[in-house]
Amino acid sequence: MASEILIYGATGYTAKLIIALARERGADLVLAGRSETGVRQIAKSNNMDAQVFGLDDRDGLDAALSEVAVVLHCAGPFSHTSKQMVDACIRNRRHYLDITGEIDVFEACAARSAAAADNGVMLLPGVGFDVVPSDCLAAHVASKVAAPNRLTLAIAGPNKRSRGTAKTGVEGIGRGLRVRRGGQIVRLKNPIRREIAFGNRNLPCVTLSWGDVATAYYSTGAKDIEVLFESVPEIEQVVKLSQFMRFLLATGPAQKMLKRRIDKQPEGPDARERAQGSATIFAEVVDADGASARAILRMGDAYSFTADSALTVAMTVASGNHKPGFQTPSQVFGADFVLGLKDVTREDIN
Repeated sequence: MASEILIYGATGYTAKLIIALARERGADLVLAGRSETGVRQIAKSNNMDAQVFGLDDRDGLDAALSEVAVVLHCAGPFSHTSKQMVDACIRNRRHYLDITGEIDVFEACAARSAAAADNGVMLLPGVGFDVVPSDCLAAHVASKVAAPNRLTLAIAGPNKRSRGTAKTGVEGIGRGLRVRRGGQIVRLKNPIRREIAFGNRNLPCVTLSWGDVATAYYSTGAKDIEVLFESVPEIEQVVKLSQFMRFLLATGPAQKMLKRRIDKQPEGPDARERAQGSATIFAEVVDADGASARAILRMGDAYSFTADSALTVAMTVASGNHKPGFQTPSQVFGADFVLGLKDVTREDIN
């Protein structure tokens, strides 16, 4: 195998950040996607191999996967694209990674765990900002109590989104605001609001559907899980739309209209914006006896983090560090994995 890692969706904003970082690290990738011109152009400019195929091309998928050990899937929204790639990875005995943050995609991968394990395949969705830092922080605080029961995560800082992230968010609006209660994922009638202490600053936060509602259940065993975001205007708009217009915005015409508007936006944060970006994650776990633990994770820009995290995970898995079946980042690499990534620090605040 010339390269152990195939990245699908190579022409996307986040994928290009991963490819640039791979060049810096001397990592060779196979760049893949369905756009003949786009994929071959970016492969040529990075001196990497190219594979062109659509996800409905079974023969093309199988041929491409036969040449690699790991797939890093970057073509979202993953609710439309992950199943075909997961099926192909299980069929061809190749490990599956992606950069999703979609609750339903995590749950779909979890449902395929036995099939993947039978073929010695690891399914590890969410290897970027969704959900590596929050998952590792959740696992860290969960280890501080006897039996984690309730987990609260809160995120402050990352405000500007790429087109791909925005389109995924539009699809999520139609599913409402979701949390986990008693082990089950449920939709809230009204958002949870809470002031969160992010170190030396208290910020108002509000519920937002986030991948950890799915993954933290497997990582920590907590039955009640909620994720909140800093209450900034953009987040409040998403919350209101999820509450009052989700049925309308879930329809095909509304989705197409919103995505056309997103296509007119910049591809994503530019280099200057990424250099200035930062994010902070708060985690609090409470056990059945009332014992609790809290911690904060600080990092730089979310998209730069995703490039670092996703590439590091892909290279680690390609080197042989993997577990069969559906996994979360902390289940495979441990709660401290995130501390080995650039500009990440953790602080216990009990």
